[in-house]
Amino acid sequence: MKNSYTLIGLMSGTSMDGLDIAHCKYEQKPDDSWQLTVYQTVTEVYSEVVLSQLRESTSYSANQLLNLDKELGQLYAEKVNQFIVKNGIDKETIDAIASHGHTIFHQPEKGYTYQIGCGETLSLLTGIKVINDFRQKDVAAGGQGAPLVPIGDKLLFNKESNCFLNLGGFANCCIIENEKVIAYDISPANLPMNEIVNQLGLEYDKNGEMAKSGEINEGILQELNNLAFYQRKAPKSLGTEWLKAEFSPIVQKIDKIEDRLRTIVEHIAIQIGRNLNGNSSCYVTGGGAKSAFLMGRIKHHFKGEIIIPSEQIVDFKEAIIFGFLGALFLAGIPNCLSSVTGAKEDVIGGVMVK
Repeated sequence: MKNSYTLIGLMSGTSMDGLDIAHCKYEQKPDDSWQLTVYQTVTEVYSEVVLSQLRESTSYSANQLLNLDKELGQLYAEKVNQFIVKNGIDKETIDAIASHGHTIFHQPEKGYTYQIGCGETLSLLTGIKVINDFRQKDVAAGGQGAPLVPIGDKLLFNKESNCFLNLGGFANCCIIENEKVIAYDISPANLPMNEIVNQLGLEYDKNGEMAKSGEINEGILQELNNLAFYQRKAPKSLGTEWLKAEFSPIVQKIDKIEDRLRTIVEHIAIQIGRNLNGNSSCYVTGGGAKSAFLMGRIKHHFKGEIIIPSEQIVDFKEAIIFGFLGALFLAGIPNCLSSVTGAKEDVIGGVMVK
């Protein structure tokens, strides 16, 4: 039986900063632990045209979405082929491409989640097997279809800490207690802040400098902290629909952009402290880990030790773990944990295209 898998993991997150590509080997040891080797990584930044399409995609017609699905599959294939050539990778050594795709809709309570980036197109144009659509089976089993990264925290990074925080478009956590894994979305993170500064022609608020110059609106902060989502118990997950319907209308009551950003940062840090205090340390990854001001506020509210790994892991942990989900799929091992998603059972998520 094969115990070593080499994959290319692809991740496109809700913060829309680009396509993350990770070329990794995952080796299962006799004691069933896994060893990770990261070979090459890169982020391919989206063009303004693609960014505009992704931002507007939730209001697209069915025909427009199907077309964007194919176009994104073509783009992924182009970027993967360039990555393979640039790094001198032999395609024969790649067991599969494991692609998260880009989430357009996520409403598991209604029984659906939808990611685009056509796997058939990606496979055809690269000549490599593709595993994608990782969330659907878990949703069909009654789960949230999210988060999926905790299986990697448990099997690849468990020596670093028992508590993991990812600051992407949303802030999500994973806590491992005596082999039991609990994970869920805590709050928004980069996504609402990026959307605000995008209006000024900026990609993001570098180091949180704009947020740092603003003032907290205490009334709005209290209103955000009282949102119903925060009263719910895990498993739970957030999508852009929730952000638009419940979060953003409250934030928009603040006139000054700097004050909006400052209030959001404090809100994020408060929620992270509320959820993670009691753990002795926290291993932090994702784009938000690079914001000095946000991390400073998290350190204020979280009483344990903050561990920030190498820049490569900070930037590419999700792409690395989606490659790992593909390895588990190939090994016939469940890659979606019911204790995390709320599904009736652990499932092997993903669909393979040959």
